[in-house]
Amino acid sequence: MTNLKVTEIKAFVPSKDFELSKQFYQDIGFTMASEGGGIAYFHFGNSSFLLQNFCAEGLAENFMMHLLVEDVDAWWQKVEQSGVINKYGVKLWPIELQPWKMRDFCITDPSGVLWRIGQNVD
Repeated sequence: MTNLKVTEIKAFVPSKDFELSKQFYQDIGFTMASEGGGIAYFHFGNSSFLLQNFCAEGLAENFMMHLLVEDVDAWWQKVEQSGVINKYGVKLWPIELQPWKMRDFCITDPSGVLWRIGQNVD
């Protein structure tokens, strides 16, 4: 039982247009480390996910990811300045203080997946 160590946990993020979604994630700063068999492995530092070339009806619009960052203002500025809002027609919300002691903002990807990017606050 002492060897029950977890190395990593990743979500399989759906995509309606695999090529478009791969480019979107690279445009906001993720690195595509590998691709094959309809799966692309993306990471930013130690945070990662698997983009899949699959999307059941309604899945993407009901899928949410959370990215915890040290500087939410820097991330919001990075996303806004990346040009993805106009290039992909995605939605970007302003930073808000949440009752769960976090400042965060939301952005959708081209498939409708909602990303909540936030920073803990005291």
